[in-house]
Order: sequence, then C-alpha cells, then structure tokens
Amino acid sequence: MTRTDPLAFVKMNGAGNDFVVVNALSAPFAPTPDQARAIADRETGQGCDQLIAIEPSAKADAFMRVWNADGGAVQTCGNALRCVGWLLMQANGTDRVVIDTAGGPTVATRAGDRRVTVDMGAPRLAWDQIPLAEEMDTRGIELQIGPIDAPVIHTPGAVSMGNPHVVFFMDHAPDDGLVRGAGSLIEHHPLFPEGVNVGFAHVLAPDRIRLRVWERGAGLTRACGTGACAALVAAHRRGLTGREATVQVDGGELSIAWDAATGHVRMTGPVEVERTGVL
Repeated sequence: MTRTDPLAFVKMNGAGNDFVVVNALSAPFAPTPDQARAIADRETGQGCDQLIAIEPSAKADAFMRVWNADGGAVQTCGNALRCVGWLLMQANGTDRVVIDTAGGPTVATRAGDRRVTVDMGAPRLAWDQIPLAEEMDTRGIELQIGPIDAPVIHTPGAVSMGNPHVVFFMDHAPDDGLVRGAGSLIEHHPLFPEGVNVGFAHVLAPDRIRLRVWERGAGLTRACGTGACAALVAAHRRGLTGREATVQVDGGELSIAWDAATGHVRMTGPVEVERTGVL
C-alpha cells in the first residue's frame, strides 16, 4: 500500500456477501496481493469476500476497484456495487449515482430503506465475450463433471456480467460438497482463460431460483450479485424462467429483471453496514 497512516474502512454486506470498503477518494490505496489477502483473512485480518476501494473518476461519481479474497483484482462485483452505491448516495444526498468499474459503468438507485437497484447493463453472451477458449453455443456449453455416460452435472449456460460465469441447472438444491468440489475444479478449467465463477441453480418456479455460487478467487460465498444476474439470464435463455425472478442465495434474496426493451439486467437487494474500523 502506498500510504502508512491509519486507514478507515466500513465493513458491509449485500445479502451476506461481505466487503471491507476503503475510501480512496483523496489518497491512493494500492494493496499488494499479499496485503489484500491479509485484510480478507477471516482469522487474522478483517475478514471479507472482497476488498473494495472507492476511487475518484472523471466520468462517474466514483470508480470501484475490487480484489477477491485470494488477492487477485477482478472487474466488478454486483453486491459491492449496491453497497458502494448506497454509501455514495448517503454522502451526496442523492437517489442516483454512477459507479465506474473495470467491467464498465453502472447506475445505482435507491429502492427503499437500505435497498438499492443496480443497472448491470446488457449481458455478454458471445463465446469470445465470456470469454471461452473455443467457440461454443453459450446456452449450453460442452462441459461436465462425472462419468461421460452419466455426468453429475453438465452443459451449463455461460454469461458475462462484466465477469465470467457458468450456471449449471440441477433438479435439486446443491449441497456444500458438490459446490466446493465441482466449483474448485471448474474455476480454473482450461476452457476459461480468465477463470470463471460457477453457479449451481435449482429452478423452483418460473419466477424463483435457488442459487449457490463458487466465486472465482473467493470460494463458496453467501451471495453473488453478478452470479444471480447470470443465473436469471441463463435460465431464461433455456426457457426455464420468465425475464424476472427472485434469486434465493444463502444470505437472502435478490430480485433480478432482464428488461426486454433495453436488454439490461437490473438487480435489487439489501445493503447492510456491519461496523467501521481502521486498518
């Protein structure tokens, strides 16, 4: 990190997906991968799925930079966008802010008491936008876990929401063993040159999805906002749901809508402030 003075942070979560959020608007914050891992460590650090820095932006209210718990920088994080959006709206006294990220700009708006809606933009569905290592139909790509003639899971949908996702559809709720075992195998599969977030979805009704996510660089997480968006998009493309659904994650529920007119995906969900502290 480029600064040595005490650095204030806010610990927040969105549907259980938790963050250490640092204000870097007036002074730079550039942790090394080792430092990011140390902050994210749940035993010796502050403990979080992602470390977030709010930085100045010439074309938005702020720029959000994201490091996963393994210390790697990633493009964006849907639940963190809601948390950062809420912080900026509180500070600015507004009901709408624009947040830039490495995955592109996002608009966040108030949706009630400590609820925020984020316009996640249009999903990227072409194989080279995910990206995949070879051309495939992203409605159901050639990937499976288990024996060739009797795979446990297979043919996931692939979607990019500013970061890469695959979503497996199952006829039952996925358990920890499957999510951890299959997720850790697929995260670094050669088919995904940038790695991938791995979703396990059980469609309960045309407007309700049970979802668990193995998050790239973070592992099994209580919620993944971009993962919930990817699950709805992948499910609708397969004819399993409508264009709107409640996605039930381990930490709560997210409302996802894929607008037919604009092609954009909107995510609405809760924001919680857990505590403040100093690094």
